[in-house]
Amino acid sequence: MLGANLRRLTRGAVSISALCRDLGINRTQFNRYLAGESFPRPDVLHRICSFFDVDARILLEPVEEIESQRRDLLHHPAIERFVGAGSIALPEEQFPSGFYRFSRRSFMDDSQFVQGLVYIYREDAYTFIRGFEAKEAMRAQGMPADPKTREFRGFLMPQEGGIAALVSRRNSLTTSFNYLAQIPSFQNNYWVGYAARTVRETETGRRVARLVYEYLGRDPASILPAARQAGFCKLEDLPPFHRTQLRPDTPFT
Repeated sequence: MLGANLRRLTRGAVSISALCRDLGINRTQFNRYLAGESFPRPDVLHRICSFFDVDARILLEPVEEIESQRRDLLHHPAIERFVGAGSIALPEEQFPSGFYRFSRRSFMDDSQFVQGLVYIYREDAYTFIRGFEAKEAMRAQGMPADPKTREFRGFLMPQEGGIAALVSRRNSLTTSFNYLAQIPSFQNNYWVGYAARTVRETETGRRVARLVYEYLGRDPASILPAARQAGFCKLEDLPPFHRTQLRPDTPFT
């Protein structure tokens, strides 16, 4: 598949020799890639993908299908070189699929904190997030607390040093922006950052709060207790490592 894709991508080249010079790849070695006799090292593959503006799926999928999948908003010619650097593919090793427990300070009440559970999954080469707002939070805003109204979804994309997510409830005109970066921990299963909501500045309530994500995987023994604890809580009710990372006594800057 790689050879077939490279032959298609190089059709418009003046010459293979000139192309190899531009790529900084030995001509003989590049011929092996074209013939399907060899695979490039990761750094060479990155160089090839950057040059042709594709991604590593050229190893497994026809380039025509990859290009058709990229005809979305973030790959529109007007912004594809700016927002998301032309790609929102998030590697599994950078942020694994599965369940995560999160915690942050409440946007509405500084004395309260929020715990929740989200599910990260991949579909059509993209990474998505799904979860449910706390019932108490919905009622405090005068909104229904049924599952359909509480559900939120969004997508994730890689950023320098971390990941970003845009999240909204169904048919909502407000969006939450999340930024997370992995931190050293015993099992390398924690990401810390912040959540920001798109609302006007007011005298009460906050628009930005520190955020902690803890990867739980797919183990029911970890997921079910986290699901039961979802909702508003006091600082002392948070898991100890969450409390440490949220730094409740330090203003967000």
